[in-house]
Amino acid sequence: MTDKILIKNALLVSDGEQNEGDLLVSDGRIARIDSHIAVPDGAKVLEAEGKMLMPGMIDDQVHFREPGASHKADMQSESRAAVAGGITSFMDMPNTNPLTVTVDALENKYALAEGRALANYAFYLGATNDNIDQIRALDPKQACGVKVFMGASTGNMLVDNTQALEAIFKDAPVLIATHCEDTPTILANEAEYRERYGEDVPMQFHPAIRSEEACYLSSSMAVELARQHDTRLHVLHITTARELALFEAGPLENKRITAEACVHHLYFDESAYELKGSFIKCNPAIKRMEDREGIVQALAENRVDVIATDHAPHTLDEKLGTYFNAPAGLPLVQWALPMALELYHNEKLGLAQVVEKVSHAPARLFNIAERGYLREGYWADLTLVDLDSPYRVERSDVLYKCGWSPLESERLRSRIVATLVNGQFAYYNGRVNDAVRGMRLAFDR
Repeated sequence: MTDKILIKNALLVSDGEQNEGDLLVSDGRIARIDSHIAVPDGAKVLEAEGKMLMPGMIDDQVHFREPGASHKADMQSESRAAVAGGITSFMDMPNTNPLTVTVDALENKYALAEGRALANYAFYLGATNDNIDQIRALDPKQACGVKVFMGASTGNMLVDNTQALEAIFKDAPVLIATHCEDTPTILANEAEYRERYGEDVPMQFHPAIRSEEACYLSSSMAVELARQHDTRLHVLHITTARELALFEAGPLENKRITAEACVHHLYFDESAYELKGSFIKCNPAIKRMEDREGIVQALAENRVDVIATDHAPHTLDEKLGTYFNAPAGLPLVQWALPMALELYHNEKLGLAQVVEKVSHAPARLFNIAERGYLREGYWADLTLVDLDSPYRVERSDVLYKCGWSPLESERLRSRIVATLVNGQFAYYNGRVNDAVRGMRLAFDR
């Protein structure tokens, strides 16, 4: 480990400001930020030449597939791709095998990540219809949140019992994050389209099956429950313009109910199904252009608070199945930050706004200690970005274990130059440093 790293002449973007300057890393932390810093003895110097230096992206929703589906992905393979994409911390979901629905299973998952994950990590405890005692016993510092699937999910993780939902929203000691889709609505839509097309429903009808109505029925129920119980609620992967009325515009600090948008719902719309097919099949579905544009506007007005990925890889063979056989989910972490920065290039968000949504807001929302900002004394989780380096994503570039990306042949305009995790180069100029290890995230609660 290099003790000191001096990053010179960067465009420093943090705390709503953009300034040219230098940043010194020492012993894993940000030691100094100034307009000019003399090179300390023995320091490694990185000449940024005006490239953007920002706090690393904190991804509040990934599925790295361990334990139980390591043929698709694992903590090491996907965190390698994450650091190549400028992500320095991730929060992994509980629909694994076995399910992460007990405190013991949660700790077992931390043990899986320790010594293998290249980025910093935290995990959700999953809710079920019958594990309220585990949720009540959770130490608030032990998990990033409690995940509630209020829609179709894996195994026993669909929470559809009214009394169970009431107890979870009343007694959860940490933030509740919800996947909101109404299962009866989806099942009725599936039956209708199966009757019309059999098993091979055209992929273009995925947003009609996982419909706006299915999303709104569930998300409105979650918001109502949160209001009744004064729950700290975070609604994940908003996909419809209709749902945006459920959330208030304004500063994150004033909210008990927040919302997340995912990069694929900001980048694609339903016109992409013709070309991409099952490669963009995800739940909730990518929907209309009007929905995409509405969510982008909601980010600009602080009605939607966070940008994340919902990274969810499947093997290529699995993805090439017919409609009902092809699983939902996309691998996204390697190009998520460049995808988010397309909003800057398209003049929808400023650089400071993008950094707020991918770094600052997740840090504050989850009470992550000493990360998410360029601040002296904070951990040096840093991403250096060339904002003027266009390229096309090729399959040969993919680092995911699944070996494919829905971004193949897409043109992006921002390139990740370097990623530092706890003051160490995890990625630099196209190469991953496999010696770097992330840390368990600490929560200031």
